[in-house]
Amino acid sequence: MADTPLLTIIIPAYNISEYLPRCVHSVMAQTYRRLEIILVDDGSTDGTGELCDELAKEDDRIRVYHKENGGSSSARNLALRYAAGEYIGFVDSDDYVEPDMYEELLKAIQRFQVPAAQAGRDEVDEKGNPLPDICVPPDRPLVIESGEFLKELLLHRGDCSFCTKLIRRDMFPEEAFPEGKLNEDFHLLVRMLPGMGKVASLPCRAYHVFYRIGSNSRKADRENFSRVYADSVDNADMAAVIAKRDYPKLKDIAFRFGIFQRLEYLLHIPVSQMTQDNTTYRNIVIYMRKKWIKSMTNPVLTGKNKLYHTLFAIAPRGIRRLHAVLRHL
Repeated sequence: MADTPLLTIIIPAYNISEYLPRCVHSVMAQTYRRLEIILVDDGSTDGTGELCDELAKEDDRIRVYHKENGGSSSARNLALRYAAGEYIGFVDSDDYVEPDMYEELLKAIQRFQVPAAQAGRDEVDEKGNPLPDICVPPDRPLVIESGEFLKELLLHRGDCSFCTKLIRRDMFPEEAFPEGKLNEDFHLLVRMLPGMGKVASLPCRAYHVFYRIGSNSRKADRENFSRVYADSVDNADMAAVIAKRDYPKLKDIAFRFGIFQRLEYLLHIPVSQMTQDNTTYRNIVIYMRKKWIKSMTNPVLTGKNKLYHTLFAIAPRGIRRLHAVLRHL
């Protein structure tokens, strides 16, 4: 059975009864048949939990776990604890995949002798309209060294999503996904990259991201958007530590990434939250002032980045107000 290892495909589900069947059926229809499909009902209140049980009756490869609501990371971690597969894949419950996605990913892993492979993806809205590419797949199969992969992530060109990937089970650490945090895929992937060594990347757009209004994983409401930017700053600092330790040639790019994420935070936080009792905001402003000279001499930051850095270091609240006004002109 060495050439036909068991694959575990994990699907967390929360209040997604309208779209879950399409997602699960797309996994059930895979041309690679030796799968186990783990559905995790994350405390749903709309009948999704019962729907998971009904879907399990359609295919004996499906296992269902029910838990209290704890978020996608919590659901994924639970599934990882029970996963029996040699390789792990994830699908978000409102998305769907091409029938040959996992067959092609496994072929790439075996062909290139790597622990992980990723497919391309596309994005559509609720009306079926295509959205601009977030990540552009290569025009031919590639094997990417982990340092180069990290570089692309730090330059906002790489794909950090676990949903487009198939990864050998032993690559995952215990309690893999950080619970209670956003931007969790980036966090875990950056931690895992040094151990992976190489990743295969395929040109096929086999994963379909469905952007729906109200999606818990994709909405950016006033309550959560500053949180995701704050978590992204923490992830940037973690990435800088890993780059310094394992990929020292990326130090300028890692520093640029940290500045960029802090600028994103300052450009999106509501002015009402820009107060001295907001520890995250205060620490970001202090950092921007301390690192101004280093930023001005960084060869990767653009002139626009440096200008924004200078302005926010001098008068963050005033610049934030001005930016908000200009954005609505």
